[in-house]
Amino acid sequence: MAVEPGERDLLDLAARIAARARRGEQVEAFVARSTSTTVRAYGGEVESLTQASSSGAGVRVVVDHRSGFAYAGTLEEEAVQEALEEARDNARFGEPDESNGLAEPDGVEPVPLDLWPKGLPDVPTADKVALALDLERATTGRDPRVKGVRVAMYSDGLGEAAVATSTGIRVWDRSGTSYLMVQALATQDGETQIAGGLSVGRELTDLSIDEAAADAVLRSTRLLGSTNPPTQRVTLGLEPRLTATVLGLVGGMLNGEAVLKGRSPFASRVGEAIASPLLTFVDDPTDPRSLGADTYDGEGLARRRNELVSGGVLQGFLQNTYTGRRSGTASTGSAARGVSSTPGVSAAALAVAPGTGTHDELVAQ
Repeated sequence: MAVEPGERDLLDLAARIAARARRGEQVEAFVARSTSTTVRAYGGEVESLTQASSSGAGVRVVVDHRSGFAYAGTLEEEAVQEALEEARDNARFGEPDESNGLAEPDGVEPVPLDLWPKGLPDVPTADKVALALDLERATTGRDPRVKGVRVAMYSDGLGEAAVATSTGIRVWDRSGTSYLMVQALATQDGETQIAGGLSVGRELTDLSIDEAAADAVLRSTRLLGSTNPPTQRVTLGLEPRLTATVLGLVGGMLNGEAVLKGRSPFASRVGEAIASPLLTFVDDPTDPRSLGADTYDGEGLARRRNELVSGGVLQGFLQNTYTGRRSGTASTGSAARGVSSTPGVSAAALAVAPGTGTHDELVAQ
């Protein structure tokens, strides 16, 4: 397999830092860099154009069950070495905790994923600007009740990261995404409603101006003339976007960090029914259809499919290395982090197993 230039330099830097671990010391280096472009259109003109790039390295040191962390906002080796020394110094003041320690290879093989949009890095900025402007025009010209937009936006992001540890982890990965977003202003009889539409993908060719505009127009116009129903007990049908929001809140309670901090109502309910037997709820970052897909987590362990609820029964929680040790289990490959932070725990790609029947059949029931 060919080695990408970015893989070589990021991995080599991370590995050199991790190799400087002293006797009785564990060292982890997380190095990353990213670029992004955001274009906002308003009134037929470019309201703002932002292009940014960032890079840096986070270094963690564990010694005598004490953990220290520091980071550098650059990939210059001298600055990363300084971060290593600062992390060592910080570890001296850390509270000893038997669960402190870096991740170690756990034998789970990574699922091969190609998450890099090969065409996106070469797209001219002018084409991205044109998308935002065209999106605004398409939205305002779709329905006479839509008098304007609050914002029409194109955005993308490309990033790569490497993790190396003195415990034997050495991995690199990269990914990218892009999206269109517009908020439509629908007006009728003196009433104005605002709603947004989206189109998301990896390559620019995955995006659809028509999809985003139609979504925003539909959502804003169907709110016109709406009224608040009287207080009552009803069966509630949630559309997909709102369903995702609700399940995201639930997913935030199904991780080991929330359990350890006493913030999960499900803490002692593993093996119990917590939902309808129709519900199977998973976090599956190995599914390439999800923009949250990833090959490795923030500690360099392979991502994996984690079943959280099966047939309504709670199966367990998402864990990173620390929370897994504290809870007597193991990491589920769910560590999440940035350059300037230590690993937390987070879902990456929550999904519900589909049921049967169409939307109309569901409503008819």
